[in-house]
Amino acid sequence: MINFTLKHFRYFDALARIGHFGRAAEACSISQPALSSQIKELETMLGAPLVERAARQIRLTTLGEEFLVRARKVLTDVEEMAELARLSDGPLQGTLRIGVIPTVAPYLLPAIIQALSERLPGLELMPRESITKSLVEDLLQSRLDVIVAALPISEPALREFALFEEDFILVRSAKDADRPVPSPDKLQEMKLLLLEEGHCFRDQALSFCDMRPSDPSLVMEGSSLATLVQMVSAGLGLTLIPEMAVPLETASAKLSISRFPKKTPKRTIGMVWRKTSPLHKQLMTLGAIVRQVGQARIEQLQV
Repeated sequence: MINFTLKHFRYFDALARIGHFGRAAEACSISQPALSSQIKELETMLGAPLVERAARQIRLTTLGEEFLVRARKVLTDVEEMAELARLSDGPLQGTLRIGVIPTVAPYLLPAIIQALSERLPGLELMPRESITKSLVEDLLQSRLDVIVAALPISEPALREFALFEEDFILVRSAKDADRPVPSPDKLQEMKLLLLEEGHCFRDQALSFCDMRPSDPSLVMEGSSLATLVQMVSAGLGLTLIPEMAVPLETASAKLSISRFPKKTPKRTIGMVWRKTSPLHKQLMTLGAIVRQVGQARIEQLQV
C-alpha cells in the first residue's frame, strides 16, 4: 500500500512550479536535503522517477507530468474542504487570500480594505499583487481564494463577477494640451509608451490602437504606470492609463490629461474565483461591496 501524504504533494507541487530544488525548498521553508529526501521517497513509492535532475533546473518526466495533475487536484480539494469550515449563514470570516493586478492594486486596494474592515470585521485580507497570468495560475492551484483583474479571463474552471467599467485616459506632455485628441489611427504614428509584456492593460491598449507589440512607434516598455507617466512628463512620448490611476500618477507632473471623444476605450474590472469554491455565496456578497467601492471611485473621477 502506498502511503502518500499531503506533504509529498505540496513539496512536489512547489518543485514542479519553481523548477529548482533550492528555491523550492526555500518556498516550502525547509532545507534542500529535506526536500530532496521527500521527493526521492515519493519516487520510491511510485517505483519510477518523477523528475530529471540537472545542475540548474529540473524537468518533469512523463510520469511526473501525470502525477502533478492528480496531486494538484488533491491539494485543491483539500483547500476547498478547509474552506467549508468558514461556511455559514453569517458573513465571511477568517483569512481571505486575494490577488490584484498592478494596474488596480495601488488605486483601489486601500479603499477595498477600509470598506471590508467596516462591513466584514471578522475578515482578514491577505493581498498579493501580480500580473493576470500569475494570479490565474495561483487561483487555479488554490494558492489564492479570489482575484481582482480585467475581464474576461475566459477560463472554464473560473467564475467571473463584473464590478465596474473604467475609461482609458490619454496622457501627453503639457505642451500638447491645446492639440486635438488623436484618433486610434493617429496614435499608431506617435511615440507610444506602454507597460511591458505580461500586463493585460498593455494588450488592451495595443488592441485599441490596432497595433502589434513589434511596431516601431512603441518607444518604451515600463514596469509600472508611474514610470510611463514620468517619461511622458520628460517629453519622451505619450501613454494611456486607466481612469482610476489619474489622481495618484499625475499629481506631481506637468501633463495634459484627455478623454477620447469618440470610441472611448474601456476595460471591465471584475472578481474571479473557482467555480468549485464553497465560498461562492460569501464571495458574491463581498463582490457587491467591492463593486460599490469601485463604482463610487469612478463616479468621483468623472465629476
